[in-house]
Amino acid sequence: MARKDLDWENIGFAYRKTDMRYRSNYRDGAWDEGGLTPDADVVLNESAGILQYCQQVFEGLKAYTWEDGSVVCFRPDLNAERMYHSAEWMEMPPFPKERFLSAVDAVVRANADWIPPYGSGASLYIRPYEFASGIVIGVKPAEEYQFRTFTTPVGPYYKGGATPISIQVSDFDRAAPHGTGAIKAGLNYAMSLHASVIAHQNGFSENLYLDAASRSYVEETGGANVLFVDRERKLIVPKSSSILPSITRRSLVYVAEHYLHLKVEERAVRFSELPDFMECGLCGTAAVISPVGRIVDHGREINLPSGMERAGEVIGELYRTLSDIQHGRLEAPEGWIRRVIE
Repeated sequence: MARKDLDWENIGFAYRKTDMRYRSNYRDGAWDEGGLTPDADVVLNESAGILQYCQQVFEGLKAYTWEDGSVVCFRPDLNAERMYHSAEWMEMPPFPKERFLSAVDAVVRANADWIPPYGSGASLYIRPYEFASGIVIGVKPAEEYQFRTFTTPVGPYYKGGATPISIQVSDFDRAAPHGTGAIKAGLNYAMSLHASVIAHQNGFSENLYLDAASRSYVEETGGANVLFVDRERKLIVPKSSSILPSITRRSLVYVAEHYLHLKVEERAVRFSELPDFMECGLCGTAAVISPVGRIVDHGREINLPSGMERAGEVIGELYRTLSDIQHGRLEAPEGWIRRVIE
């Protein structure tokens, strides 16, 4: 292993082409053997299903170097399960879960020189995805698909720690009841781009989406689940059938209950409750938790008591605890860590 000569502490959160990626094709009703390839380009017919009808699902996870030099992935089995479910919903042939894990192992090992060192604050981001490569012109599922996984080294999403951000309540709907909100498909993120640009133009980091049916309940943001902390230090987790089931959120709920011994309540959260909460955070793979200090609803400000200077006490504890588990500084629950390189 000859690690690349990069300024690991300042690489930022951006794409860098690494040496190898995994590719497997689905044709004639079956996935082929698949394998590693140095070719980062995808060649498609102009009428491929991904281009015409957006048949695509994806995942995101990370590999970390631990202090002893080993390399691990954090809960990749849950990514495999979620992608399997997403593909089924999109009428795509799911990539087998064990093969998903083998593909992740293969690309991490093949790009070992690109894995950031322990203590740098950086990690190896892993992006598995599947798309319709077969030709379609009528509105129907394609008959051919491709599964791919690539890696890229990334720095922390927020350099120097998670500074609280401001978000706005969006005029747009993220997902409708009985729609695709609970699956990780590219189309869900595509529809959020217009709203995201508007939020950034208005000086906000993210949009907070309300439920499409009544616009009374909190759903999530364009790229993350939302968590709240009430006055009794209870973690409040919004619950809805149209919220993406975040692996980070699921892990944080366990950490809150079993490491920090906090009470957790997963339920529908009315938007009208927000002024009563003490802390707020957005959780996901990239940042673990990003604290929120201010929520603006068409000029009406909701300023969280935790403030805009630093993360609140509970959100900060959750961030540090889960980060320590991911980086090997704290013992993980059984099954959470997959060792890829010893």
